[in-house]
Amino acid sequence: MKKICIIGSGSWGCALAIHSAKMGHEVKIWSFDENEATMINEQKKCKFLPMATMPQNVFCTTDIKQAVENTDIILHVTPSKFFRETLKKYKEYIKNQPVIICSKGFELATLSTLSNVAKQEIPDVKIGAFSGPSHAEEVSLGIPTAIVIASKDYDVTYQVQDTFMNESMRIYTSTDLEGVELGGALKNIIAFCAGIVAELNLGDNTFAALVSRGLTELSRLGVAMGGEHNTFYGLSGLGDLIVTCMSEHSRNRKAGRCIGRGLTIEQTRKEVGMVIESIDNIEVAYQLAQKYNIEMPIVNTVYDVLYHNLPPKEAVTKLMTREKKCE
Repeated sequence: MKKICIIGSGSWGCALAIHSAKMGHEVKIWSFDENEATMINEQKKCKFLPMATMPQNVFCTTDIKQAVENTDIILHVTPSKFFRETLKKYKEYIKNQPVIICSKGFELATLSTLSNVAKQEIPDVKIGAFSGPSHAEEVSLGIPTAIVIASKDYDVTYQVQDTFMNESMRIYTSTDLEGVELGGALKNIIAFCAGIVAELNLGDNTFAALVSRGLTELSRLGVAMGGEHNTFYGLSGLGDLIVTCMSEHSRNRKAGRCIGRGLTIEQTRKEVGMVIESIDNIEVAYQLAQKYNIEMPIVNTVYDVLYHNLPPKEAVTKLMTREKKCE
């Protein structure tokens, strides 16, 4: 049995808590919201996962020191925009635990991956990234899921694999921290576009074209940023891309549908009701493409939809009438 700390009481944090607790681990969740902590402790429910029940060996606290101290592994599961701010709140309480990043995104102000933010804030702490096709709704119900843990430290990957792998969660290891993290962050952009495609009723051909060409774009940028090409065709790239683009569980796909209907960004945020990583990630990827001089027509076009009022239907035409290319 291990003592697990989970930073964040959203859907993914609670799903990981349920999975961990069912394996017999002792789980402490940190939440910034007193009401969410009370619901978890007294009702044994997570408001984002209505079908799931929290096991008895899960405790939620708003005291971040209490959550972190005397634990073996820290899973950080806050939205990327709050990553550095939250990490600063508990870094002084870290002893020998590895910090496993379960968030997917970038720091908008610096265009940094979350592992680079972590290296700046906690340079002496071992870091990992946990990513793959893993909707919280399904993990919380024990539906079979495959995921990857990446770290530069082999002992971290094996520790996570041994701690969390069972018959409902198969865990693979990787040393490509950059690739695994970038695949998880960049695929949200294509899922957002998939929502627009669905809302416009463009069909299976369009969807397949978007996913295949989208994967080309995200892998192109990911390799330029230090990831390995093959990683983007594994669980954290292609696998996560497929599940996020196809599933109605995906908040990023839902956000794309809202934009496809003509809603504004603020109206979309309100309707989805949870943090939408893809909207921030589109802005980051657009800037990164310019920084690394990478051709990313899908990213550039959806950026114009969000920030330059390009109508979604015109965006499709713009992409389809680009200059002729070899694949």
